[in-house]
This record gives sequence, C-alpha cells and structure tokens, in this order.
Amino acid sequence: MSYVDEVYEKVVAQNPGENEFHQAVKEVLDSLRLVIDANEEKYRKMALLERLTEPERIISFRIPWVDDQGQVQVNKGYRVQFNSAIGPYKGGLRFHPSVNQGILKFLGFEQTFKNSLTGLPIGGGKGGTNFDPKGKSDREVMAFCQSLMTELYRHIGADQDVPAGDIGVGGREIGFMYGQYKRLTGLYEGVLTGKGLTYGGSLARTQATGYGLVYIVDEMLKKNGKELAGKKVVVSGSGNVAIYATEKAQQLGATVVALSDSNGYVYDKDGIQLDVVKEIKEVRRGRIKEYVEKVPTAVYTEGKGIWTIPCDIALPCATQNELNLDDAKALKANGCFAVAEGANMPSTREATDFFLENQMLFMPGKAANAGGVATSALEMTQNSERLSWTFEEVDSKLKQIMIDIFAKADDAAKRYGVPGNYVAGANIAGFEKVVDAMMAQGIV
Repeated sequence: MSYVDEVYEKVVAQNPGENEFHQAVKEVLDSLRLVIDANEEKYRKMALLERLTEPERIISFRIPWVDDQGQVQVNKGYRVQFNSAIGPYKGGLRFHPSVNQGILKFLGFEQTFKNSLTGLPIGGGKGGTNFDPKGKSDREVMAFCQSLMTELYRHIGADQDVPAGDIGVGGREIGFMYGQYKRLTGLYEGVLTGKGLTYGGSLARTQATGYGLVYIVDEMLKKNGKELAGKKVVVSGSGNVAIYATEKAQQLGATVVALSDSNGYVYDKDGIQLDVVKEIKEVRRGRIKEYVEKVPTAVYTEGKGIWTIPCDIALPCATQNELNLDDAKALKANGCFAVAEGANMPSTREATDFFLENQMLFMPGKAANAGGVATSALEMTQNSERLSWTFEEVDSKLKQIMIDIFAKADDAAKRYGVPGNYVAGANIAGFEKVVDAMMAQGIV
C-alpha cells in the first residue's frame, strides 16, 4: 500500500464520522501523490503526513450566556490550531448551527495550505461554535461573544493565534470579542482581524475575499487566452464574499445574473443591481427573495437550482459541498467554461473531477478565496507597525498576492506534468512550503 493510502486509512479510522475532514484530506493527498511518491522514504521516516493531517491542538469548551428572557443558554466552542510551521495560527471563527469538530478540522487543514499560498508568514487554524446569531438581539450577541472570549483569550495572541471572522461573524461580533479580549488581558494588540477601522482594522478587508476571487479568475482567464469582460457570471451566496465578487466582476465588465441564499436564488437577466442586494443583506439582514420586490423583472426560485442558469463563469461562494456532479454537468451543458471557488470546498470531489476531466478552467478555494486571509495578514502587519494603509495600497497588495498565487499554482502544475490542473498545482505549492518548514524544525 502506498504511503498516501496508508495515511488516509489512518485518518478515517482515527477520526470517525468526520466526513468533511476525510474529504479534504483525500483530495489534498491524492493530488500530492506525485510529490509524495518521489520522496516517500524520507517522508515516511519523518511521519510527515501523519503530522500534517493531525492538528497540533484542539481546544473544546462550553459557552454559557444569558438570553433576553433571563434564561441561561449553553453552546459549544472550538479552536483547532492545525499547523504553525510557517507562522502563528490564522483562520476564522464560524458561528453556525452546523459547526462541529470535523468541519473545523477540515477548514483548519485547508487553511494551512491556503495561508502558505499567500506567501505570508501565517499558519493554519480555524474555530467556531454552534451558536446561531440570526434572530438574536445585539445584547444577546454581545453576551455570547464575551463569554466565548472569556475562555478563548488564554489560547490566542498576536504572535500565537489570530482568529478572524467567518460565516456568522462580522464586524459586530469581532468588536464584542476584541473588547472582551482587551478587558481580560490589558493588551491592545492585533489579536483579531476584521476589526473596525477606528481600532486597528484594515481598509479593503470587507471586500478582500470577493475581490481576490475575481482577481485570480481574471488572471486565470488571461493566461488561458480569455477575458472576463463581456462574460455572464453566476454567483451562489449573497453574503460578504458573493457581494464583493459581484462588485469586482461588474467593475471588470462582466454581468452577474444570479445570487442565492439558503432558501433559494434570484435571477436578473439584466445583471444584479448590487445596491439593492446590499440594502437587503448588509443593512436589513434580509433574504434574497426580497430582491424581486425592488426589481420586478427579476425572478426568484425557491430551493436549489442556481447552477442550471446558463453562464460562462460560475463562482460558488456559499458553503461546502453545495455544487455536486449533476450541477457540474448542468454548468458544462449550458456553456460554462470556468469555475472558481469563493467558499471553502463548495464543490464535491465528483464535481471537481468532472471539471478537470472536461478541461474546464477550475480554481480551488484554497487558492481562489485566499484574498480574505491575505488581507487579514496585511492587517496584522499594519497593527504590528502601528500604521494604517490606504484602500488603494491594500487593494494593490491584494491583487498582486492573487496574481502570485495563480503563478505558484500554474508553475507547480507544470513542474509535475499536469499543466492546467490548478487543484494539484495549488496543493503542491502550498504543501512544499509547509513541509520545508516542518522538516527544518525537527520533530515538533
């Protein structure tokens, strides 16, 4: 049995029921076979893959808080500190009922390679809780965030672990957590990213993941003799990533015709009116179906099906495994030639394989959505230097980072004889840097 298969079997046996984690490990290790097989003896002796697939630390804790009716509620919180070979742990905190240890391990594992690809000195981590901020008052959210940080603060720090936002965690939640961290430690440091601009946040952080996604798509198209201008784009989701991917795609001349949320999707053949979406989602925290009240020519459809809309480019920006094999086939049949992941692992393994087998341009999430964490690392730099860069400075650095990520993935794919396979290229490029650091630091 090959070293890759041996380690994957161990991961499944030792982490029962953690399907998303199994999926992420298999996808990465399979695409790394060429590299691992060439170095099998050395890697096996150092138990490199065993160390790479096992988090350095998992912290699990209860979060008690009092709701507006005076009832004590208890949620479960986690921080998965996956790999610190190239820098302090870096990765978001997710507030969502679906959060469990397996999902956070998958996200932390992916984050290790994503952070490596940025070229910045940050390791991989992820955290979260099964708390749902939807429908909660500001006071309830504050009480919850303060209770969470009362435990988490002892495990994080500017040079140790720097969380950020993720699903369910925006500026409000970051602010409440940062205030509690400062109260508990007496430290005013860059321990969280995604902060408000008045207390150490970075301009362009809100836009970063969506903008970065479109920057790498634009670069991928250019290097393959195509262009973004004039293309029809479908984007799933309608949160931060989807909104700013739509904004940048429109700025570069594309037409985004659809957005979605967990209830259904809206199709606007004339192009999504982003001011309407921002009012619904960012101001009123409403549902995407409200779009048709403002734009009666648009059509809202309940349930799934956004990937049946004809388009040139698809950008899945919602959640893991939202795009399956049937969706991939529908996209291909309707003329789609490029897919890039704005969310973490939104395409199933079968869908990813279909894209590659059919020579569709496909950029995986660990490369395509790295703009958010890259700009978080730029925020850390500004905090360390007590500086604040302009929007243009941050945006320019972000664009260059995304262009560089494409170049790394493209180069690695070519070096190992799989040109155009950016899944393998991104995994190899991220892996090489992390492994070099792990080998240099001994058995830790």
